[in-house]
Amino acid sequence: MKKRIVIATRGSKLALWQAEHVSQRLAAAHPGLVTELLVIKTKGDKILDVPLAKVGGKGLFVKEIEEALLDGRADLAVHSMKDVPAEQPEGLVLGVVPEREELSDALLTRGETSLSALAPGARVGTSSLRRTSQLLMRRRDLSIVDLRGNLDTRVGKLLRGDFTAIVVAGAGLNRLGLSAPVRIPLTPPDFLPAAGQGALGIEYRANDADTATCVAFLDHPDTRDAVAAERGFLAGLDGGCQVPISAWAVITGQTVTVTGMVSDTRGERVIRETATGPRTEARAIGLRVADTVLAKGGKAILDELYAGAP
Repeated sequence: MKKRIVIATRGSKLALWQAEHVSQRLAAAHPGLVTELLVIKTKGDKILDVPLAKVGGKGLFVKEIEEALLDGRADLAVHSMKDVPAEQPEGLVLGVVPEREELSDALLTRGETSLSALAPGARVGTSSLRRTSQLLMRRRDLSIVDLRGNLDTRVGKLLRGDFTAIVVAGAGLNRLGLSAPVRIPLTPPDFLPAAGQGALGIEYRANDADTATCVAFLDHPDTRDAVAAERGFLAGLDGGCQVPISAWAVITGQTVTVTGMVSDTRGERVIRETATGPRTEARAIGLRVADTVLAKGGKAILDELYAGAP
């Protein structure tokens, strides 16, 4: 067993919380183990004045971290699964998926108690085309404004009055203890999350058996299978987290039910499908839902989105 493990992480408060959380659990499980954080600034962290959808490319928040794993500067990385592309670089494995936090989004306001209560033209902040499209499906009169920055920065902008409301991931709010005067859950099946939302992924080198053994106890089978199904859907679409793709999987006993959705950025064309099957085939079922969505019009929507990307 290793005596020292270096954990690569982004430098945001949320990313550091997630890395520290894993570090503390490792230390508790393996007395004498020394953990160290290696903070890395990713492309997505550096470009804050451009909407994510216009930056282009996949892995905006993971590529530089994966490079640190591959060159040996770090032993493992802790990612938000919704930021991780469907395919890993050769030599790396997402070997552990801990138990999921809240998977839904949250609408935060300074007083309004529902999405329908927002005034016409209300400024709603989000950095996600997925969230934008689903908001516009319900309220075409809203003014959706790009909102970048760390989670605490985004909540701060709401509280000082820059926005009427913002939409963020509930998991991040829970982990950092952040809130606003009003928090409204946007839950599936009505409002679908990103693939892997609320879940962490622990990535390490495929040939590093010591690290694999050290972190194995953190794996949560129900979360792993649900996320595998959602990421299967993402992989089948060859999609990233910067396009309006949603995926939601539920594990019930030995069964998994996967719902996947693709829409245009205005929420005007929406293709949504669901399939159920054995959880041992979770990824394959996600891929099957993707094939159906593509065949029913999803491919045309995605082709248009990618044609307009930088």
